[in-house]
Amino acid sequence: MNFRNLEEFWAFYVNQHSKPSTRRWHFAGTLSSILLLIYSVLFNWWFLLFVPIFGYGLAWYSHFFVEGNVPATFGHPFWSLLCDFRMFGLMLTGKMDREMKRLGKRPILQGF
Repeated sequence: MNFRNLEEFWAFYVNQHSKPSTRRWHFAGTLSSILLLIYSVLFNWWFLLFVPIFGYGLAWYSHFFVEGNVPATFGHPFWSLLCDFRMFGLMLTGKMDREMKRLGKRPILQGF
């Protein structure tokens, strides 16, 4: 898919993360990556190896086994990373569901 700008990609990205579990796995991956990055800078540079493993690993797990789609990272790595952080910020502030509604996406309800 070709996108003209980040906003067009964002609408696609949100659609690819319709299930709450998928977004939670992404949140966990982004948070663990941030914490591992901080730890590696402050204490041990070898932990930099774990930053992408945890960040992408948890996110990709959610796409393959929860959402049932292919990660957007494969086709648009830079925009996908930017949108990961945008979604992380919106989730951290409790505004992600509102953003989904703004884009016309209805969150899929799950029991967990």
